[in-house]
Amino acid sequence: MRVLGLDLGSKRIGVAVSDSSETIASPVTVIQRSSRPALDHANIKRVADDEEAELIVIGLPLTMAGEIGPAARAVTEESHAIASATGRPIELFDERLTTVTADRALKEAHLSATARRRFVDKVAAAVMLQTWLDRRRSRE
Repeated sequence: MRVLGLDLGSKRIGVAVSDSSETIASPVTVIQRSSRPALDHANIKRVADDEEAELIVIGLPLTMAGEIGPAARAVTEESHAIASATGRPIELFDERLTTVTADRALKEAHLSATARRRFVDKVAAAVMLQTWLDRRRSRE
Protein backbone atom coordinates (compact mmCIF):
# COMPACT_ATOMS: atom_id res chain seq x y z
CA MET A 1 0.00 0.00 0.00
CA ARG A 2 1.27 3.47 -0.82
CA VAL A 3 0.84 6.17 1.82
CA LEU A 4 0.79 9.93 1.25
CA GLY A 5 2.35 12.16 3.91
CA LEU A 6 1.30 15.80 4.31
CA ASP A 7 2.94 18.68 6.15
CA LEU A 8 0.16 21.29 6.29
CA GLY A 9 1.64 24.76 6.47
CA SER A 10 -0.15 28.08 6.26
CA LYS A 11 1.48 28.95 2.91
CA ARG A 12 2.57 25.59 1.54
CA ILE A 13 1.67 21.91 1.85
CA GLY A 14 4.61 19.52 1.73
CA VAL A 15 3.81 16.16 0.16
CA ALA A 16 5.70 12.86 0.41
CA VAL A 17 4.82 9.30 -0.55
CA SER A 18 5.89 5.85 0.52
CA ASP A 19 6.86 3.02 -1.77
CA SER A 20 4.34 0.18 -2.06
CA SER A 21 6.18 -1.90 0.55
CA GLU A 22 5.78 0.95 3.07
CA THR A 23 9.54 1.05 3.67
CA ILE A 24 10.82 4.32 2.18
CA ALA A 25 9.27 7.79 2.18
CA SER A 26 10.24 10.18 -0.61
CA PRO A 27 9.50 13.88 -1.06
CA VAL A 28 7.07 14.48 -3.94
CA THR A 29 5.97 18.09 -4.27
CA VAL A 30 4.94 21.29 -2.56
CA ILE A 31 1.41 22.58 -3.06
CA GLN A 32 1.18 26.35 -2.77
CA ARG A 33 -1.81 27.31 -0.63
CA SER A 34 -4.55 29.23 -2.41
CA SER A 35 -7.22 31.40 -0.87
CA ARG A 36 -9.65 28.49 -1.34
CA PRO A 37 -9.15 25.44 0.90
CA ALA A 38 -11.38 23.36 -1.40
CA LEU A 39 -8.92 23.96 -4.25
CA ASP A 40 -6.01 22.97 -2.00
CA HIS A 41 -7.85 19.78 -1.05
CA ALA A 42 -8.61 19.02 -4.71
CA ASN A 43 -4.88 19.37 -5.43
CA ILE A 44 -4.13 16.93 -2.59
CA LYS A 45 -6.66 14.49 -4.10
CA ARG A 46 -5.00 14.81 -7.51
CA VAL A 47 -1.59 13.97 -6.04
CA ALA A 48 -3.06 11.09 -3.99
CA ASP A 49 -4.69 9.74 -7.16
CA ASP A 50 -1.50 10.14 -9.20
CA GLU A 51 0.55 8.37 -6.52
CA GLU A 52 -2.13 5.69 -5.98
CA ALA A 53 -2.11 6.39 -2.24
CA GLU A 54 -4.64 4.50 -0.15
CA LEU A 55 -4.00 6.32 3.15
CA ILE A 56 -2.98 9.87 4.06
CA VAL A 57 -0.85 10.61 7.11
CA ILE A 58 -0.97 14.24 8.19
CA GLY A 59 1.58 15.79 10.51
CA LEU A 60 0.03 16.97 13.76
CA PRO A 61 1.92 19.98 15.15
CA LEU A 62 1.71 19.28 18.87
CA THR A 63 3.34 21.75 21.24
CA MET A 64 6.80 20.84 22.53
CA ALA A 65 5.05 19.67 25.71
CA GLY A 66 3.04 17.21 23.57
CA GLU A 67 -0.21 19.11 23.95
CA ILE A 68 -2.82 20.09 21.38
CA GLY A 69 -2.59 23.81 20.75
CA PRO A 70 -4.23 26.09 18.16
CA ALA A 71 -2.11 24.78 15.26
CA ALA A 72 -2.94 21.14 16.06
CA ARG A 73 -6.64 22.00 16.37
CA ALA A 74 -6.55 23.66 12.94
CA VAL A 75 -4.85 20.62 11.37
CA THR A 76 -7.34 18.27 13.02
CA GLU A 77 -10.22 20.30 11.62
CA GLU A 78 -8.69 20.47 8.15
CA SER A 79 -7.95 16.74 8.17
CA HIS A 80 -11.71 16.04 8.19
CA ALA A 81 -12.15 18.17 5.08
CA ILE A 82 -9.21 16.44 3.39
CA ALA A 83 -10.70 13.02 4.16
CA SER A 84 -13.98 14.11 2.57
CA ALA A 85 -12.29 15.65 -0.48
CA THR A 86 -9.96 12.71 -1.15
CA GLY A 87 -12.16 9.80 -0.08
CA ARG A 88 -9.24 8.33 1.82
CA PRO A 89 -8.71 7.50 5.48
CA ILE A 90 -6.57 9.95 7.42
CA GLU A 91 -4.16 9.35 10.28
CA LEU A 92 -2.68 12.19 12.30
CA PHE A 93 0.92 11.77 13.46
CA ASP A 94 3.12 13.85 15.75
CA GLU A 95 5.36 15.99 13.55
CA ARG A 96 7.34 17.86 16.17
CA LEU A 97 10.73 18.98 14.88
CA THR A 98 10.30 17.54 11.35
CA THR A 99 10.74 20.95 9.70
CA VAL A 100 13.79 21.64 11.88
CA THR A 101 15.26 18.25 10.92
CA ALA A 102 14.52 18.84 7.23
CA ASP A 103 16.00 22.35 7.27
CA ARG A 104 19.14 21.10 9.04
CA ALA A 105 19.60 18.35 6.42
CA LEU A 106 19.20 20.86 3.60
CA LYS A 107 21.73 23.19 5.24
CA GLU A 108 24.17 20.30 5.50
CA ALA A 109 23.65 19.79 1.75
CA HIS A 110 24.83 23.41 1.36
CA LEU A 111 21.58 24.70 -0.14
CA SER A 112 20.97 28.43 0.00
CA ALA A 113 18.12 29.81 2.12
CA THR A 114 16.10 30.39 -1.06
CA ALA A 115 16.61 26.81 -2.23
CA ARG A 116 15.80 25.45 1.23
CA ARG A 117 12.45 27.27 1.23
CA ARG A 118 11.54 25.51 -2.04
CA PHE A 119 12.32 22.04 -0.63
CA VAL A 120 11.87 22.12 3.14
CA ASP A 121 8.12 21.43 3.19
CA LYS A 122 8.26 18.27 1.08
CA VAL A 123 11.38 17.08 2.90
CA ALA A 124 9.62 17.69 6.24
CA ALA A 125 6.66 15.64 4.93
CA ALA A 126 9.09 12.83 4.03
CA VAL A 127 10.78 12.96 7.46
CA MET A 128 7.38 12.76 9.18
CA LEU A 129 6.14 9.95 6.91
CA GLN A 130 9.39 7.98 7.30
CA THR A 131 9.06 8.19 11.09
CA TRP A 132 5.45 6.98 10.82
CA LEU A 133 6.52 4.07 8.57
CA ASP A 134 9.35 3.10 10.93
CA ARG A 135 7.12 3.14 14.00
CA ARG A 136 4.41 1.19 12.25
CA ARG A 137 6.93 -1.45 11.14
CA SER A 138 8.40 -1.74 14.66
CA ARG A 139 4.93 -2.51 16.08
CA GLU A 140 4.37 -5.41 13.68
